[in-house]
Amino acid sequence: MAVTEHLYIKASEGVRLTPAEALILWEEAPLSMLMYVADLRRRGIHKGDGVGWMIDRNINITNICFSQCRFCNFCRTSKSDEAYVTTDAEYDRKIGELITLGGDQLLLQGGMNPALDLAYYVSLFSRLKKRWPAIKLHALGPPEVVYLARKEKMSYREVLVALHDAGLDSLPGAGAEILVDRVREIVSPAKATADEWLGVMREAHMLNLPASATMMFGHAETVAERIEHLVRLRDLQDEKPDGHDGFITFIPWPFMDRGTPLAEKYGIRSNVTAAEYLKIIAISRLVLDNIPNIQSSILTVGAETAMISLHAGANDLGSVMIEENVVSAAGDPFRTSPEEMKQIITEAGFTPVRRDQRYRPYVPAGN
Repeated sequence: MAVTEHLYIKASEGVRLTPAEALILWEEAPLSMLMYVADLRRRGIHKGDGVGWMIDRNINITNICFSQCRFCNFCRTSKSDEAYVTTDAEYDRKIGELITLGGDQLLLQGGMNPALDLAYYVSLFSRLKKRWPAIKLHALGPPEVVYLARKEKMSYREVLVALHDAGLDSLPGAGAEILVDRVREIVSPAKATADEWLGVMREAHMLNLPASATMMFGHAETVAERIEHLVRLRDLQDEKPDGHDGFITFIPWPFMDRGTPLAEKYGIRSNVTAAEYLKIIAISRLVLDNIPNIQSSILTVGAETAMISLHAGANDLGSVMIEENVVSAAGDPFRTSPEEMKQIITEAGFTPVRRDQRYRPYVPAGN
C-alpha cells in the first residue's frame, strides 16, 4: 500500500495526522482525492447536509493603529486626516441597521490605538449592551488583548475577565496571520508574537469564552509553516478543559495584496489560486481533528470557490457581512445578501442553516 493510500484511510477515519504526514498529503495527494477524503471526514463529523451561515456587521472601533502591519491598508496614524474613532451616534445608526436586517452579532475590531485604554473598551461594551441587550459582541482579538495587558500592566486573564464582565460574548481569531515568528517578523513585526497570540487564546479557553481561529496565508510563509500553524492551533485546542468551547471554528483566507506595503514595498504578492485555497480547506479539515467547524471565506474567494469548498471539508460559509472595511482596503470583496447566501448553499447541494455565533441554529431574540 502506498504511503498516501495509507494516509487517505487514516485521515478519513479521523486518526490524528503528524505534521510530516500532513505535508506528504499536501505535496503528493491529487487535489480531487484530498477533497474527497476531507469531505468524508466532514460528513463523519456533521451528519446531514446542513451548511451554516449568519448575519452580522463589522464595525471598526478605530482605524488608528501603531502596529502598521505590512499587509494592511486600513490603519492610519493619529495625525492622519482620515483617522477616526467611532462615535456613539454612529454605533446607534449602524446597529439599528443591523437589527433591521435581521442580524444580532457585532464584530468589533480596529487598530491598537494608544489613546484607548481598557476603561474605554469596558465603557463601550457596557454602553452597547445596555442600549442593545440582544446584540452579541464578538470583539477585539488576541493582539488587542496583548496590547491592553501591557498598557495596563495586567495579565491576559484579567483583561479578558474585565471585557467579558462588560459584555464581551466571544473572541475573534484576528491577528493570527501565520503562527510562526519568522513570518510574523516580515508581515507584522510590531504585533503580538505567535506565543502571545496563543497565550491569550489559552486564557479564553480556560474562561470558556468561545473563540474562532484564523489563518491569513499566501504571502511570506512556506507550506510547512502553514501546517505548523494548524498544528499549534490543534495542540492548544487539546488543552481546553472538558466542556469548554475553545476554538469553535477555523477560518482561512488568502492574503489580499492590492496597494499594501507588503506588495508595493517588499514585492510580496498574493499567490493563492482557487485550487490552493481548496487544498487549504481540505488539509485544515484533516489536521484540525478537534475543531469542529471549517468556515470558507466567501468574502475573499467568491461564490464559485466557496461552493466547491463545501465538497472539500468546509461546513460553513460565514456571514452576510453588512459592513467590512479591512479586507476591502486591499482587494475587492465578494458581497452577498441572505437570499444569495442561501441560494449559493442550495446550488452546492446542501441545506442552508442560519446559525448563531456558537454554531447553534439561529433563534430570534425573544423566542
